[in-house]
Amino acid sequence: MASFQRAVVFSLVLMSLLWGSSQAKDVLVGGKTDAWKIPSSESDSLNKWAGKARFLIGDSLVWKYDGQKDSVLQVTKEAYAACNTTNPIEEYKDGNTKVKLDKSGPFYFISGAEGHCEKGQKIVVVVLSQKHTQVGSYVGSPAPSPVEFEVPAVAPTSSASNLKGGLLVAVGVLVLGLF
Repeated sequence: MASFQRAVVFSLVLMSLLWGSSQAKDVLVGGKTDAWKIPSSESDSLNKWAGKARFLIGDSLVWKYDGQKDSVLQVTKEAYAACNTTNPIEEYKDGNTKVKLDKSGPFYFISGAEGHCEKGQKIVVVVLSQKHTQVGSYVGSPAPSPVEFEVPAVAPTSSASNLKGGLLVAVGVLVLGLF
């Protein structure tokens, strides 16, 4: 009977960890409301921020900005490199933009305000494929190659360490339950 209870507790803990790690999230671009602007330095670049984050299919990027003065353009890789604003995939001007990341791979965004992209107001985010989101390969797995997407590598974030910590708790509960 005690082993059945331990198995049930372990299963519930493991399921809650897996459920919590796979929830789609709204991610504020740059981690703050005033991030969609011309960067003051390389360290203020949104690509530096994006390179430290992990984005999963189903997550949404959220921009907060003055819609009277700026916009967000989703563009091709070529338009991103050339800061070409003439034919975007999508154009957002509402000041409170939310874009769902619906597939794996790179997404390219630039400012629609004249001259802003050329001054660094742009971002590439890389959405991990399903194979990178499985528990075994997600924790501690290498990020997609920067050569593959020609963007900064994606570094592990607190999500990965939270999953590791949660698994450690689950193992601890199981071990303590055996004694």
